[in-house]
Amino acid sequence: MLTAIIILTSIGLVAAVGLGVASRVFAVQVDPLVEQVAALVPGVNCGACGNASCNQLAELLVAGKAGIDACPVMSDATRNQIAALLGVEFKQTAKPVAVLFCQGSNAHIKAKYEYDGVPTCAAANMIAGGWAGCSFGCLGFADCQQACPFGAIAMVDGLPAVNEAKCTACGKCVKACPRGLFKLMPSDKRVHVRCSSHDKGKFVRLGCDIGCIACGKCVKTCPVEAIALVNDLAVIDETKCIGCGKCATVCPTKSIVDQAGPHYTARINANCTGCTLCSRKCPVGAIGGEKKQLHSVDAAKCVQCHLCHDSCNFEAIELVDESGTIMIPPKPRKAKKPAAAQQQEAAQ
Repeated sequence: MLTAIIILTSIGLVAAVGLGVASRVFAVQVDPLVEQVAALVPGVNCGACGNASCNQLAELLVAGKAGIDACPVMSDATRNQIAALLGVEFKQTAKPVAVLFCQGSNAHIKAKYEYDGVPTCAAANMIAGGWAGCSFGCLGFADCQQACPFGAIAMVDGLPAVNEAKCTACGKCVKACPRGLFKLMPSDKRVHVRCSSHDKGKFVRLGCDIGCIACGKCVKTCPVEAIALVNDLAVIDETKCIGCGKCATVCPTKSIVDQAGPHYTARINANCTGCTLCSRKCPVGAIGGEKKQLHSVDAAKCVQCHLCHDSCNFEAIELVDESGTIMIPPKPRKAKKPAAAQQQEAAQ
């Protein structure tokens, strides 16, 4: 018995020493910077960045083979921390969010038949084109909600509702929807045709009372020609859209949703320096005036897009309602950079 114990103990000691030596001989050297970056990335391994793991992304970031904004789940604060570690600059952009391009809730959609099969959108979509009266619309079985790892989607009246504060734009909902109704959109783009139907207007009305009927009113109304009819569906060119919301006001079925508002008319006050930046930003030529002279806004031409207000650095443009009451005060005057910072930028 004693001999057996001695033999087993000896084998254990030899194995332990062997493993210890092997761990040192075959150790994989890890860049300390990779470890620091890996500690900052989310660590959820959702794959939204296109990599197998968050650790792999950290390695690519350190190697300069991935952008600071490669991970849609990270906050801007974390991106800034990683940028500081890597000695690179991070320019903040509008956060992308998931947008559902359908409004066919229980209150608006009509059923073709009663579905009693497997309660998933993927399964329902395979049976006679789905139970919904619109063959392009949401089937309401919450595949997207189940796929979302951040709890950003809730079902409201049979339709997914995205909580933008929780949404990380990981894209799981985009992949989960069998009808491709989700898109990741910049959060500063707030006017959308929330419909995906390519049916003729007559058939759209038969299945849903809030779908796009391709009447073309939005196309004619848009002041910057940002909307076109594509296969019987109004499509907004986000690169041209100024967010004025005029299209939503004329849409007869309310399929265009304007979350950019409320909208007000621009008015220029005595702080104007005549820099002409606002007149150059105005997409409809509603602002006039000589350089270095007080400018003015033609209220009849103003489309209430607020671009001039957002561009003014001298607290000279306020947004007013029909009675002339200031609803949104001028944007705070842009602070001047310290002389030292200006000299440093000039040297670079």
